[in-house]
Amino acid sequence: MTDKTVSIAEAIAGIESGMTIGIGGWGSRRKPMALVRALAQSDVTDLTVVAFGGPDVGLLAAAGKIKKLIYGFVTLDSIPLDPLFTQARERGAFEIEEYDEGMYVAGLRAANQRLDFLPIRAGLGSDVLPANPQLKLVESPYSDEVYVAMKALPLDVALVHVNRADAWGNAQFLGPDPYFDDLYAMAAKRTIVSTEKIVETNELLNEGSFHTLLFSRMYTSAVVEAPNGAHFTSCEPDYNRDEAFQKHYVASAKDPEAWKAFTERFLSTDEAGYHAAVAKFHEEAQA
Repeated sequence: MTDKTVSIAEAIAGIESGMTIGIGGWGSRRKPMALVRALAQSDVTDLTVVAFGGPDVGLLAAAGKIKKLIYGFVTLDSIPLDPLFTQARERGAFEIEEYDEGMYVAGLRAANQRLDFLPIRAGLGSDVLPANPQLKLVESPYSDEVYVAMKALPLDVALVHVNRADAWGNAQFLGPDPYFDDLYAMAAKRTIVSTEKIVETNELLNEGSFHTLLFSRMYTSAVVEAPNGAHFTSCEPDYNRDEAFQKHYVASAKDPEAWKAFTERFLSTDEAGYHAAVAKFHEEAQA
């Protein structure tokens, strides 16, 4: 077995302009934000981003990294919409493909099974089909049923954040929902796993059962230890969403000067600097 531990910078260095990047998590929950922040600061451009989006999409949109967005939604959960995404979409900053959630998941499943598409009923009779003219219908060879042929969503790189991982890349979630991080990993050529803590393999069962082992090392290319690496999104049970900071993010994103100040304070630094700035923000709020 190979030790796959790397730094954030080393992990991001393997991402190239023009790649298709899948980002795990869901809305403002367990997003690999440490990796996203580093990617936003990199020289990489023209990305196709595949996500059930949250502030990951917002930050990459604000940084001008997205050429095309393939998504089911973009939300901050406790706040309905990410303002940076909304602004980017309204000004036509990138191409979009918007799918019903069931269709989107089917696209990931098709990719991880190395199929061109999967037949599904999701989307039939909805406005999703006319909004995506590239989608086709397919007749069953066994009956007169007609299905949506949801195309595969293959990824060059997947970015996911988990609660625990070992150095070999076995990934563990401890929260209430795995979301679809395993599908991203299996649909990708390379998967970068950031984790709250790297532990020994035999310690993976100290906090959870075999059912919490989300995917094995065979799908992992690199492991990054990133405590609080999902901030300001939640990473249950390790921590909840930082609602105060999320509100500050949203308020700042709605004003160009405020966003410039937010970027200079929180994003124009490394990961340690980011967390130090967040701690200072909370100290000032409590003063």
